[in-house]
Amino acid sequence: MMNWTWFHKLGSPKWFYGISGRLLPWLSIAAVLLIGSGVVWGLAFAPPDYQQGNSFRIIYIHVPTAMLAQSCYVMLAVCGVVGLVWKMKLADVALQCAAPIGAWMTAVALVTGAIWGKPTWGAWWVWDARLTSMLILLFLYFGVIALGNAITNRDSAAKACAVLAIVGVVNIPIIKYSVEWWNTLHQGATFTLTEKPAMPVEMWLPLLLTVLGFYCFFGAVVLLRMRLEVLKREARASWVKAEVLNELEAVR
Repeated sequence: MMNWTWFHKLGSPKWFYGISGRLLPWLSIAAVLLIGSGVVWGLAFAPPDYQQGNSFRIIYIHVPTAMLAQSCYVMLAVCGVVGLVWKMKLADVALQCAAPIGAWMTAVALVTGAIWGKPTWGAWWVWDARLTSMLILLFLYFGVIALGNAITNRDSAAKACAVLAIVGVVNIPIIKYSVEWWNTLHQGATFTLTEKPAMPVEMWLPLLLTVLGFYCFFGAVVLLRMRLEVLKREARASWVKAEVLNELEAVR
C-alpha cells in the first residue's frame, strides 16, 4: 500500500513552517542567480532576432511571467480541490497567498506583451484570442482575491475561492491552445518540453534560466507569505509562541 504520511504532513502548519524555513534560503539564492544570469545574458549577449531585431528581447520577461501566471492558477485549482475534498486549511492558505502573485505575473505578462506587440503588430492591444484569454485570467485572479477579502467567515471564503479557482481553470487550456484553435496574431509556443526549440541555443538557454528563476522566485515568495499567514492564523498555538521566542532570541 502507498504511504500517504507525507500527504497528511502537508496539512500540519507546524511541519510546513519548519520545512518551508529550510527551503526558503535555497529558493531565494537560486532565484537571484538564475534570473540575474538569464536576464543579463538575454538582454546583453544574446544575438538579435533576424526578423524582430532587439525588440524580441522582452521575451526574457514576457514568457516567464506568462508561463508562471498560468501555472499559478493551476496551483490555485489544485489547492481548491485539496481544500474541498481533504479539508486541509493549509490549502486555503496557499491559495490565498498565491493569488496576488499570480495576478501580478498576469499583469506583467499583459504589459510586456503590449510593449512587444507595438513594434511587431503596430498596436499596443488587439482582441486576439491569446490576449483576451490572458485578460480573463487576470479577472479570475481578481475574483479570487475579492472573494477572499469580502467574505468574513474564513471557512465560507475558503470554499467560495476554491470553487471559483476550480471552475476558472478551464481558461488555462484555452490560453495554451488558443493559437492553434483560432487564427491569431500571437505566435506559438516559444519552446516546449517535447519539441526542439526553433531558436538557437544562445537565445533559448538564457530564456530557460529566467523561466526556472521566476519559478524559484514564485516558490520563495509564496512560502514567505504562507509562513506569515500561518503565524497569523495559529497565533494562539503553543508551537507558534515557541517559534517566535526562538526567533527573538536569535535576533538578540
